Amino acid sequence: MRRIALGIQYVGTGWNGYQKQPDRNTVQDRLEIALEKFACTQLATTCAGRTDTGVHGIEQVIHFDTELDRKMESWVRGVNTFLPETIAVRWAHDVSGGLDGQDFHARFSARARTYHYVLYNHPTPSALLSGRAGWTFRPLDVDRMREAARHLLGEHDFSAFRASSCQANTPVKLMHEVSIQRFGDVIVFTVRASAFLHHMVRNIVGSLIYVGIGRQQPGWMLEVLQSRSRDVAAPTFMPDGLYLARIDYDPRWGLPQEPASPLPWL
Repeated sequence: MRRIALGIQYVGTGWNGYQKQPDRNTVQDRLEIALEKFACTQLATTCAGRTDTGVHGIEQVIHFDTELDRKMESWVRGVNTFLPETIAVRWAHDVSGGLDGQDFHARFSARARTYHYVLYNHPTPSALLSGRAGWTFRPLDVDRMREAARHLLGEHDFSAFRASSCQANTPVKLMHEVSIQRFGDVIVFTVRASAFLHHMVRNIVGSLIYVGIGRQQPGWMLEVLQSRSRDVAAPTFMPDGLYLARIDYDPRWGLPQEPASPLPWL
């Protein structure tokens, strides 16, 4: 039995999220249909992290077990033959044999996860970025948002940014990075943490926008964090600009991962 890891890229627009659902209109459903057509047998997959409806994946990581002996490039090209143009296998890697006595697991072997949120900041929306970026028409002060974001670094209880439907065992997460870059009218938020709660990134972005437009002071972000109350933070921001960018693993697994660009399409 071999364990294969795949790097998956997808446009979330039009899909009902990543995880399988009865209507079968999800990324995982279509991926497993393509795997079955290529392998001529059903293959159950496990992902590093589920994404919601409208959320994109620059590099989702999944694994599955199989008795088939195929070259890694065959898994890439063969499965892509049966996928729609909005989903693509970027790489395949054999992770059989384990590491330090542990089997590779797309979710539990992950050390950290990185998301980008792409925001178009202009008086009028962009037709070209529809579904690919969030939008706010009020001018944003990036320096104020950066000052507010510093309060999120470190290990905290992120209950204030947690959706009521979240099923995580604990709201305590380690935040490694919250960076904000402006490229003309486009602002990119990059958030890296040990793990994320449901809607956590979108709730953080919504609260940072409150600071950026001057509705709240940068210190308010610490008040929100310490409140541990979802009612104190800003409303959940739109999913359009959210991208699962990268999953970090022990380098010894040798996964042929691609670097997470500050802009998803670069």
